[in-house]
Amino acid sequence: MIGDRINLRSRWLALRNRLLANPRFQRWAVDFPLTRPLAQRRARALFDVTAGFVYSQILFACVQLGLLPFLAAGPRTRDELARHLGLDAAGTLRLLKAASTLGLVEPLPDGGYGLGAQGAALLGNPGIAAMVEHHAMLYADLADPIALLRGEGGPTRLGTYWSYAASAEPAGLEAGAVADYSRLMSASQSLVAGDILDAISLQGRHCLLDVGGGEGRFAASVAARWPHLRVQLFDLPAVAARAQERFEREGLGERAQAFGGNMLVDALPRGADLISLVRVVHDHDDESVRHLLAAVHAALPPGGTLLLAEPLAGTPGAEPMGEAYFGFYLLAMGSGRPRTPAELVVMLEQAGFVRVRQRRTRRPLLTGLITAEVG
Repeated sequence: MIGDRINLRSRWLALRNRLLANPRFQRWAVDFPLTRPLAQRRARALFDVTAGFVYSQILFACVQLGLLPFLAAGPRTRDELARHLGLDAAGTLRLLKAASTLGLVEPLPDGGYGLGAQGAALLGNPGIAAMVEHHAMLYADLADPIALLRGEGGPTRLGTYWSYAASAEPAGLEAGAVADYSRLMSASQSLVAGDILDAISLQGRHCLLDVGGGEGRFAASVAARWPHLRVQLFDLPAVAARAQERFEREGLGERAQAFGGNMLVDALPRGADLISLVRVVHDHDDESVRHLLAAVHAALPPGGTLLLAEPLAGTPGAEPMGEAYFGFYLLAMGSGRPRTPAELVVMLEQAGFVRVRQRRTRRPLLTGLITAEVG
């Protein structure tokens, strides 16, 4: 029966693909009223895939030139915009027209421009702008994607940037080597932290240990949301030092502590009944993940819970985010891969966890959440 279904699907795919590739069928589909909307959507989607890099570079120019914050203060004339952007009139108009088609800015009847809906949404999440600027390195690494896939391109810019991914002794990295990426992760963490904490209650818990927690943005968010909780953080020594500074600045010194070490080698601190891995697992290869999950299981008491949060491969409506974006980003980084919920469930159960559940989050595109318990 399974073989019959596979053969049937194969025949259907062959027929479908012959039709979609046939110019006569394409013309008919565009002309026929019932198929015209679908044909137009497919044509637009195909063009967007082709032109995606250009769109990204337009966004990059807007971020680099500070166009969106300038418009957030109110509409501007084209002359005002040209002076702010440092472009001539023609270059300014070309950028504005392009940005308006992407929803970043909005043309006004008087010839000026205001902030567009997408531009306003972007300004509401500073982490997005930080990632847009960061993507310059990713695009450089993807200049020859075939060489990247074959492993022939040599050291990548992302591999150098995420120094822990390529270092033989990550625990020995100094503050300067971790500062840039720690700031980037902190800037992009606010929405993620909020979505996780809106999806699950931490009532009844007494201590959270955030493993790989960077500068402590998530741990500090937990402490603010749940004042009864003690929070701990474990990351590379140079990163943990930055987290401890945050805790002190935010008045959390009495109930927040950062520990330094290598989570792939060292035992994790004990005493927490809740451990979080926020955008950590997909950065590592399977062997390292299995080791890490086993270490987390060993550090938790019976009844303890793991929160595993990251973008998940196969998320309905966001499939390209997983295998396309993160698949190639992590390839350029030199470590890790996107995983589906089913893959993570298997790995968690192999590590000894029970009652493994996927939780609903507000923005599954950005954050998937899986909880697992120690029996």
